[in-house]
This record gives sequence, C-alpha cells and structure tokens, in this order.
Amino acid sequence: MIIHPKQKNTILLVAGIVLVSFLLITTFVFYFPFSLFDKEFSEEIQEHPNALLDAAMKAVSWFGNMPNSVIVVLLTALLFFLFQYKREALFILFTMGSGIVSTIIKIIVNRSRPSQSLVRVIETTTQQSFPSGHMILYMVFFGFLILLMLRLTAIPNFIRTGVSSIAILLILVIPFSRIYLGAHWFTDVLGGFYWAHYTFLLLVITI
Repeated sequence: MIIHPKQKNTILLVAGIVLVSFLLITTFVFYFPFSLFDKEFSEEIQEHPNALLDAAMKAVSWFGNMPNSVIVVLLTALLFFLFQYKREALFILFTMGSGIVSTIIKIIVNRSRPSQSLVRVIETTTQQSFPSGHMILYMVFFGFLILLMLRLTAIPNFIRTGVSSIAILLILVIPFSRIYLGAHWFTDVLGGFYWAHYTFLLLVITI
C-alpha cells in the first residue's frame, strides 16, 4: 500500500491525537478506578437481560477469549501464507502484539473487573480490567482484515464482502458484548478503542 508523504503526516497527526486521548483516559482510570458513570452505563446495557442475548454476546466475545484468539490469528495467517500472501500473513501475526501490550498496560493500571455486587457478571476473567483486550484485538485484527479485503482485489469478491461484513459486525458489537457480559466498564472499552486505533494507524503506515 503506497501512502504519500502528506497522507502519512496526516495519519501520524491523528495517531498522536489518539495516543494523547488514550493517555488521558488511562490517567483518569488510574486515579479513579470506579465511577458512577461506568456503573450507570453498565446498568443501561444490561437493562433487558435474557438467555438468547446472553448466548449471542458470549458468541461475539468467543474470538477474543484465550486460546481462541491465538488460534484464530495463527490460522488466518497460515491461510494467507498458503495462498502466497506472505507479507500480509506476517502483518497478521504482528496483530498479536497488541494483546501483549494490552497485558502490560493492564498490569500497570491494575484496575479490578466489575464485581457481582455492582453489575450482572456473566463472564468472569482473571486479568485486570483496563483496557479491554477484546476491543483492542477486534479493532486491530479484524480491522486489518477489512483493510486487506479492500486491498487484495485478486481475492473473489464474495469472499472479500463476506469477510468484511463479518469483521465489521464483530467490531461494532464487541464493545456492547464486553459491557453486557459484565467483563468490562465503559471506560475499559473506550481505552481499548483508543489504543487499538493508535496501533492500527501505525500498522497502516508500516505495511
């Protein structure tokens, strides 16, 4: 993908703004790990629970659970490699790096997950809460797949359309899934959104 110098400068400027936004929300969460806004937002999302919605939200989050996320990324990279898209396969593998960075940030911020006493917890996890690793993975990995589907015109159109449609759907629904399941607060998802955007923009100018 050829990016002109002016376009690259614009992308870098946007990436800088996104990074500052991430640092601001991270600072807020570090000093104020609990907020009434987060609790009220979760209550709104969880206002009408039912078994079918529970199952649907779990299904959406499935791709980001361990070891599912690693398997999905590795299989996708292998598929691209087998079809001679070796450079693209390598960059797909690079998307796993976002999860490593996410884990480091989680340890530093050390924010607790939403508790059963505050919200309805459907999915329990052991890692810290901020930022949302699912949000980061979905935006970086599935977002990169969308970019590849737009770029690789040699791939049949029905495959490109199908993959892009599923990826867009997952990206749009995952923030609500994580909050609905009681796995994250809104600010966790927002932090993941900012960090994923920053990572994705760097990926775009690198490929």
